[in-house]
Amino acid sequence: MKPSPSFSQILLLLAISLCSLSPTGSTTESKSPSYVFCCEPGNDLFHLLAENTQGTFRRADTIEQALDIAPKGAGILLLADSYPEKTTSLTPATLKQVKSKSLRLYVEYPGDIPGVSILPPRETKWERAVISSDFFGDKLERLRILAIHGCRFVPVEAQNPSIVLARVAGFDTAVFGLPQEVYPVLFEMPDIPALVATTKLSHFITGRYAPKEDWQTIWEGILAWLQPGSPMTDLDWTPTVHPAHDKNTILPGDAEKQAFYRGVTWFLQSNLIVQNANGRRDGSRGICEGYSAGICQAGTQEMSRVIRGDCNGESAMALAFGGEIQRDGEKLSIARNILDHYLFESRARRGGRGDPNHSAYGLIAWGVGDTPWEIANYGDDNARLLLGTLAVAALSDSDRWDLPVMECLLANYRTTGKLGFRLNRIDMPDLDKNDWQHYFNGEPAIYAPHYQAYLWACLLWAYSQTGFEPFLQKTENAIRMTMEAYPDQWEWTDGLAQERARMLLPLAWLIRVRDTPQHREWLKQIAVDLLAFQDSSGAIREHLGKPGMGAYDPPQSNEEYGKDEATLLQENGDPVCDLLYTTNFAFLGLHEAASATGDSLYLEAENKLAEFLCRIQIRSEAHPELDGGWYRAFDFRRWEYWGSSADIGWGAWSIESGWTQGWIVAVLGLRQMGISYWDLTSNSKIENQFPRAKEVLLPSQ
Repeated sequence: MKPSPSFSQILLLLAISLCSLSPTGSTTESKSPSYVFCCEPGNDLFHLLAENTQGTFRRADTIEQALDIAPKGAGILLLADSYPEKTTSLTPATLKQVKSKSLRLYVEYPGDIPGVSILPPRETKWERAVISSDFFGDKLERLRILAIHGCRFVPVEAQNPSIVLARVAGFDTAVFGLPQEVYPVLFEMPDIPALVATTKLSHFITGRYAPKEDWQTIWEGILAWLQPGSPMTDLDWTPTVHPAHDKNTILPGDAEKQAFYRGVTWFLQSNLIVQNANGRRDGSRGICEGYSAGICQAGTQEMSRVIRGDCNGESAMALAFGGEIQRDGEKLSIARNILDHYLFESRARRGGRGDPNHSAYGLIAWGVGDTPWEIANYGDDNARLLLGTLAVAALSDSDRWDLPVMECLLANYRTTGKLGFRLNRIDMPDLDKNDWQHYFNGEPAIYAPHYQAYLWACLLWAYSQTGFEPFLQKTENAIRMTMEAYPDQWEWTDGLAQERARMLLPLAWLIRVRDTPQHREWLKQIAVDLLAFQDSSGAIREHLGKPGMGAYDPPQSNEEYGKDEATLLQENGDPVCDLLYTTNFAFLGLHEAASATGDSLYLEAENKLAEFLCRIQIRSEAHPELDGGWYRAFDFRRWEYWGSSADIGWGAWSIESGWTQGWIVAVLGLRQMGISYWDLTSNSKIENQFPRAKEVLLPSQ
C-alpha cells in the first residue's frame, strides 16, 4: 500500500497542473509577466515572444475577447493588424474596463481615442524616429535616432512623448536637437494607464526597423511598462536581411569563393536585368541601376530603373567573371548582350555622339531613357564603362567592342585640357556650342580624384596598348600636380577617404608604365593615409576632408537633411564605411597596387578587406532579390547596415549594380583567378583600332 502524499507534495502537484494549463508560451514562476495580445498569430512581436521567451502570452482576435480573458493587472497589447490600410479603434467602454481590472494597455495606430484629436494617417518622407524622453533610461538616451521604414502614422498632439518623428540630421544622434515640427510616435495617456503608438511599432521585424539593438531596448521598455517589476530582457531575433557572418566568427575555408558565387548570382535573382519582348532576362535590354535606399512596409525596396552606361559595363563585367570561373556560358552570354545593347542598340552613342563631325563624337551617354541622363558626359562614368567592357572582352576573348572603346578613349582625351584634367561633366548643349579643341586647349586644374582618377587609369592603360605618348604625358602631369596639391587642395565629393581610394588605381598603373621611386612613393603615401582608417575588422572608416573643400558636406542643419547628395557620416569618428564610394574602389586599387609592386602592405590590407566583405555580404531568405548583395552603408561597431541616410539618391540601404556590386564581385573574381586586372586585359587587340579612330578624332595629332 502506497503512503498518502504529504501536504507539500500536493502543493507541488497543483503547481505542475497549473503550469500545464498555461496558454501559448511557458510559465516558470508566479512573477512571470502576463500579457494578452489582440492581434493575428503572425504579428512580429507576438510570434517572437511566443516562440522564444518565457512568460504568459495569450492571444485574442478582438479587444473584447482580450479584456475578457485578461487577469487582473495584466498588460494588453492592441496591435494594428490592418496597418497601414486601417487604423485600430478604442471606445470609452474599453478604457473603462482597462481601469476597472487594473490593466495596462498598449495600443498602436489608433483611428480614434476618446478625448484625443487624431488626424488622418500620413506617410513619412525624410522624418526619422528620435528618442525624446528618458522613458528607456540610459540604454536609449534622448536624441538617439531610429529608422521606422515605410512608416505611416496618425498625427496627434501629445505631452512629453517618448519617441517622435522629425526631420533631423545626424548619424545616430540628432546633433542639432529636435526641430519645431515633430510628430509623436509613443506617448502615455494622462488619465488612464495606456501607452499609445501612432504607427505599427510591432512591425519591427518585417519592416526591418533599425538599429536592431535599439529596437530590443524599445520593446523591453514597453513590455516592462505593461508589467512593472517583470523585466523582459531576452528578446532576440535574426533580422530578415543581415550580414552573412558575425564579426568574430571563424570563416569557412571557401568563404571568399562562396561570396563571389553569391555576388554573381545576385545579378540573376535581383530582377534588375530588364525583360525583353519575350519575357526573358537575357541582357538584351540592359540592366537597371540598382535598389534605392527606401525600405517599404513589407521590407522590400524599390528599384532604380535607370539604364546607366557605367552600371551596365560594370555589371556585365561581374557576370563575365562568373561565366569564366564557373564555366557558365549563360552568364557570359548575358554579359555580352548587356554590352551589345548599350553600345550598339541604345541611344547612348547616337545623335552628336555618333556624328564624326560633332565634338561629342565617341563619347557615351551617362544613361538612356530620360533627357537628364542622355545629355550628360562624365569622364569618370565613361571610364568605368570602358573598364567593365575591357574585362568582358578579355574574359570572352572578343574584340567586338574594341572600336567604340577606342573612340571613347580618344573622345575623352580630346576633351581633356593641356594639363591632363577634364571638366567633371560636359553636357551635350555645351558640345553643340563648343568645338572639342575648346576643351583640348583649356587649362583647368581639378584636384578631384572622384572625377579624374579612373579616366587617368584608362589613359595609362591605353598608352600601354598603343604607345601613344600624349596619353602618358598628360596623365602623368595631372597626377603629379594632384599629388603636389595633396591633401589640402583636394576637392572631396562625399569624403576624403573616397578620393584616396580612387587614386590607388592610377597610381598603381602609373608604376606599370613608368616605375620610378617617386611614383612608388606617391602610391604608398595615399595608401598609408587611407589605411590609417582601416579598422581591425577590415572596414575602412569614412573620413571628411578639409572644411570648405567638400562638394557634399554632412547636413549642417536639420532642414538640410535629404536635400542633396550626402555623406554617410555626420562627423569624423562615426563608425561607418561606404561601399558605394570608398570600399569598393579601395578593394580594386589595393589589388592592383599589390600586383604592381609586390609590397605586402597592399596585399595584407586587401586580404583584410576581402574578409570583411565576405562577412558583411547580405544574407536574406525573405528577400532573395537582395541576397548576395552589398549595401552602401555598414556600421562596423554595431555590425549592422546603418548610416546617415541623408543622400537624396543613394542612401544607406541602396545597392548599386555597377559601382558597388560590379567591382566587389570583379575583384573577388580576380582573386579567384590569381590575376590582376592589368594582366587580365594585357592581351587586348585594341591597338588595331587606334589608327582608324585617331584619324577621325585626332587628325592633326
